[in-house]
Amino acid sequence: MKIDTLEQGFFGIGIQNGKTPENLGVLWRSAQNMGASFIFTIGNRYAKQASDTHKAVGAMPYFHYDNFEDFYAHLPKGALLIGVELTDKAQPLESFQHPRRCVYLLGAEDHGLTKEAIEKSHRLVKFNSTLSLNVSVAGSIVMYDRGLKGTVIL
Repeated sequence: MKIDTLEQGFFGIGIQNGKTPENLGVLWRSAQNMGASFIFTIGNRYAKQASDTHKAVGAMPYFHYDNFEDFYAHLPKGALLIGVELTDKAQPLESFQHPRRCVYLLGAEDHGLTKEAIEKSHRLVKFNSTLSLNVSVAGSIVMYDRGLKGTVIL
């Protein structure tokens, strides 16, 4: 079967106002293993992570943004912003179709995403859980789900 559309895609993943450097290092390691094109932080910025044993920062682009406005202004062209947040407005991950080109944004466990990040996300996704998950675990689950399901043309 011949497909006439471009099947190229990419995704990036990062944390807004991350709480601990260990969570960031674990997320980076998962991102490298699960095919992320780039990683990023917004707000808190950390140096080399002991938990990043695969040295993901040297293997893929890492971007840092001082605030959400700067990050949002530099979203890759054609990429959808997917906020990962435990909220009634979010679609369950189980039924979510991952876009070919997107950026996944996670918030810290204690505060989640900012109101502005939630409002400007093109889509919101959540897990079937009663309490929030560790941010690096949540990001790893999203990336694993993307790998299992594949992506859709958007």
